[in-house]
Amino acid sequence: MPEPSTPFLERPLDGLRGVGRERLEQLTRLKLQTIGDLIFHRPRRYEDRRRYQSVSLLKKGEHAAAHGTIIAQGVKKLRNRRSVFEFVLDDGSSRLHCRWWNLPFMEKYFKIGDEVCVYGKLTSDRPRTIDHPETEVVVEEEKTTHMNRIVPIYPLTDGLQQRWLRSLIASLLPEAEAAISNPYPQLDTSDLPERANAVHLMHFPEDLTDIEDSRRRLAFDELIELQISFRERRVKMMAKAQGQNCGGDDQLMKPFIAGLGFQLTESQTDVLREIRTDMRSIVPMRRLLQGDVGAGKTVVAASAILMAIESGRSAVMMAPTEILATQHYENFRKWFGALGIQVNLHTGSRKLQEENDLWSSPKNTTGSLTIGTHALFQTKFNVENLGLVVIDEQHKFGVTQREALVRKGNYPHLLVMTATPIPRTLGLTLYGDLDVSTIGKPPAGRGHIRTFVRESDKLTKVWKFIQDQITEGRQAYVVYPRLEESDLKKGLKAVLDEHKRLQRDYSKLSFGLLHGRLPAEEKNQVMREFADGKIQVLVATSVIEVGVDVANANVMLIENAEQFGLAQLHQLRGRIGRGKHDSYCILIANQKDEAVWERLSVMTETNDGFKIAEEDLRLRGPGDMLGQDQSGQLRFRFANLVKDLRLVERARDLAKELVTA
Repeated sequence: MPEPSTPFLERPLDGLRGVGRERLEQLTRLKLQTIGDLIFHRPRRYEDRRRYQSVSLLKKGEHAAAHGTIIAQGVKKLRNRRSVFEFVLDDGSSRLHCRWWNLPFMEKYFKIGDEVCVYGKLTSDRPRTIDHPETEVVVEEEKTTHMNRIVPIYPLTDGLQQRWLRSLIASLLPEAEAAISNPYPQLDTSDLPERANAVHLMHFPEDLTDIEDSRRRLAFDELIELQISFRERRVKMMAKAQGQNCGGDDQLMKPFIAGLGFQLTESQTDVLREIRTDMRSIVPMRRLLQGDVGAGKTVVAASAILMAIESGRSAVMMAPTEILATQHYENFRKWFGALGIQVNLHTGSRKLQEENDLWSSPKNTTGSLTIGTHALFQTKFNVENLGLVVIDEQHKFGVTQREALVRKGNYPHLLVMTATPIPRTLGLTLYGDLDVSTIGKPPAGRGHIRTFVRESDKLTKVWKFIQDQITEGRQAYVVYPRLEESDLKKGLKAVLDEHKRLQRDYSKLSFGLLHGRLPAEEKNQVMREFADGKIQVLVATSVIEVGVDVANANVMLIENAEQFGLAQLHQLRGRIGRGKHDSYCILIANQKDEAVWERLSVMTETNDGFKIAEEDLRLRGPGDMLGQDQSGQLRFRFANLVKDLRLVERARDLAKELVTA
């Protein structure tokens, strides 16, 4: 039994009546260990049991809730040890067959005469049938909790019944509501339900509109807690840190920009002004630089690095892959060599080194730049006098990794970059502790990118087009979703198999192969040969989605495009359109699913990465968009990052009021 002083919501479930060992194990599998966990266990949907659909009106393919009496039931043995348990439900208008395949033990849960609620998708209308429906036997004395109202349907685990869990929550709810208080009573939340009332409405809404009102209130509480944690982290850093003045004096910046061969855009200049202001401040910069693919973020990062080096400091730049780190190394070596700046490369296969033979003039600066991958996290790696940390493709890293790199110095400035446009709701929750700069339009003088979606039977014509482009001197990427083990039944192709086939079918073209399992030196060699024009067609996995920059490549063919998210397709498309020639992205989709074609058509309608990211968030949610490292921070119970932008902005503004320096 818990101590009497233990707050009600913190009491363990094993002290409750009716919660024995077996029930406790079931609840634990749902990560429900305290009364508070149980009370905030969110229903996954609701059934309006104030009215049911008549069985006679149910239509094939539709989900429906029905209610009636079992008039027949039994298990039928089939061939190959298979079986089907079935009962027939009668609601007075017609009969509904409910079936469970290879689950004969289901027979013990029902008997003729039982009053049952069922929910599921009608798989046949002759006779009307639902396979594996959700069911609940109605008990007369419990009708006030389970019938004639809007009823919550909870996530369950094996052996746990809806009615038992619903009854347990209902019995605890009055005392739980009394124990729930508003965490921030000083805030004006008059347009939202009180927190305790929101919890009540979550479980037992009186009207369907109560469900969303309840969710919004509990979502707001989640978001304000997150934004306060961001704000507290920022204020704590401001109190402890003594910023390094890394504003620079333009001694290196002016010759660097003059030697680029093009003018910075107005957007790039504005962002550089924001960065310089930050890097001159007594508070260390914490800034996110986002911009669409090809917008010119790397040049801005290079300029920020030069500010640090002009100020006598060193800089590090981290990339998520060895390919991207090496490409940055090559670019910065060309840019900074004439300026006498030392550039080092530190990856898993290539350790920190000084490339003394690369410089045409002696090193005349006190600062250096080290470019690397995750190897930069290693405890033995250190850089003296670290003034700036740049993280490229920030969405590939977690906050913990970001902080580990920053701790290599004494509160250095931090610039994180992403070419994956981030919807504002996602940005404010994922990067709430960072200031945000956005580069708008890409540099002028680039060709247009046109995107097409085609079925696989058009591949012969597509390859004729690719050959024509190569004849004109261009190059192409061809991307496949798998590395090996093609699944031809599902139409999925693998890069190793396709590379061999393409070499055989188009022997006059020169092909290169690139994927994540190649040794680092081999990857780098392939990229150099492609950049030099020795390889005409680069056959690859999605490993090329970030950082690969070959201006002469103007065709991107992506097979099995339905296997990729929109944001990833946009990243892949961003590898072309970097030169003066018009470019072409061709998406091959095998599935004739209408939803797939509707999703892919977004790519043909816009090249705006921010619009695409919003659509990707709506369709797939933050977890699939960002991967595990990042999405682990966004496991909200109630907040919805697709539609809660105003709540997120409101929470951020209020957090600034609550937590002041």
